[in-house]
Amino acid sequence: FAAMDVNTGRVLAMQGGFSYQYSSFNRATQATRQPGSGFKPFVYAAALDSGYSPNTIVLDAPIEVDTGESIWRPSNASNDFFGPAPLRTGIERSRNLMTVRLAQDVGMGTVARYAERFGVYDTLQPYLANALGSQETTLLRIVSAYAMFANGGERVEPTLVDRVQNRFGSTVYQHDQRICQDCGRSQLPQGQAPSILSNRERVIDAITAYQLTSMMRGVVERGTAAGTVGNAGLGVPIAGKTGTTNEARDVWFTGFTNTIVAGCYIGYDVPRPLGRGASGGAMCGPVFVEFMREAIDEYGAGEFTVPPGGQFYPIDRQSGQRLEAGAQGPGVVYEYFRQGEEPFFGMLSVVDGGFGMGSNLPMFAVGLEDGANGDIVDGDSVGRDGGGTVETSTGGNARVPVGTGFGELTSGGLY
Repeated sequence: FAAMDVNTGRVLAMQGGFSYQYSSFNRATQATRQPGSGFKPFVYAAALDSGYSPNTIVLDAPIEVDTGESIWRPSNASNDFFGPAPLRTGIERSRNLMTVRLAQDVGMGTVARYAERFGVYDTLQPYLANALGSQETTLLRIVSAYAMFANGGERVEPTLVDRVQNRFGSTVYQHDQRICQDCGRSQLPQGQAPSILSNRERVIDAITAYQLTSMMRGVVERGTAAGTVGNAGLGVPIAGKTGTTNEARDVWFTGFTNTIVAGCYIGYDVPRPLGRGASGGAMCGPVFVEFMREAIDEYGAGEFTVPPGGQFYPIDRQSGQRLEAGAQGPGVVYEYFRQGEEPFFGMLSVVDGGFGMGSNLPMFAVGLEDGANGDIVDGDSVGRDGGGTVETSTGGNARVPVGTGFGELTSGGLY
């Protein structure tokens, strides 16, 4: 387990084992293990920084990859498929097949550069399997990298020493090199904090960091960590990502507020399955929650900072389609887009790959059509499971598709 301040890099907590006398090996800093799905945010960061958006449609369907030596057939943990689905769904529900397609489309060379820029690896081998977290790293590296999502995309390094002073009280070393513009003043007005000017390297664009943070909030609120972290009632916005490797040999959860990032890893020193039902959300989620209850009380937390230069649009979570301004409801999410970039929806936004996807299943629920003016209108049928209804800004109701199928979109051939 490890936790750190997302702005200063100060390590707030670290546990490398349950007994130092039994083993002095620090599993937080020395044990290299597969992060599994905990690596996926870096694939999505590379995509978002490359022009993709949270509502870009990616196929969640079977894929076969020619590795040069054999055919690799990755699968989802649940062994089911969502068909065409928005980028957000891929990370919220930890969809392996969507992530492989995305990494294939962006290019593993680009993904590798991002992982190395964040410090997750010194060198990431550009193999598609590594998009699913198959190359080993340490917990502290993952925690440090997630801190850069939380602080808006600026580089921060973990430290156990804030500063060093000599016997005369002069500072000879200080880890945080940001400029404090008010620290030389004898006093500040009541309630005013010192003004800190950041001069740190930018790892990713601030809007990209916010988009990814918003998507990772979805992991906690309705995704793979909702049952343990999302339902814990911590009372502040939490973002994060679960990770579970093959046969549940390693399980992870790393999450953050706007002030603190904390990560948990559980596994045996000699890797072996943790048991039936083991997962990052089920095992590491409660550890994260127990720590965060105390940490939030001590260090505080609030809303994630929205960077300038963008605007929010209402998007249907299932189809990725833009809705009317002011739309509300459980199926609506407000995505942040760069200024001048409007949500695009349609066939050209689909990321495809692999063999044909099977029979011709409907792209949208039966009976739901786009009206001539772009509004969603009812048909004779509401489709597979009743459709979804949202409230518009004028007080009316609009029906949106509940999901998407797959089958008609295919590129053919091997990748």
